[in-house]
Amino acid sequence: MKLFTIIFSIITIGLVAFNLSKINYSAPFEGDSMTALIVSFLSLCALLLVWILYTSQQIANKAKFKK
Repeated sequence: MKLFTIIFSIITIGLVAFNLSKINYSAPFEGDSMTALIVSFLSLCALLLVWILYTSQQIANKAKFKK
């Protein structure tokens, strides 16, 4: 599970960086820039979900070893 979170995090960070480079900052809400903004936001949401999953797994492991 840890390997999955690391790989998925690297992929999403790369996707965010790629899409941020595709945004036309003089007109960010037109054409392909809007698509890049949406995909960047969704990638950040996916990264947040993976971070929550990783944290919950750590808590579950600590609770398991505590018993």
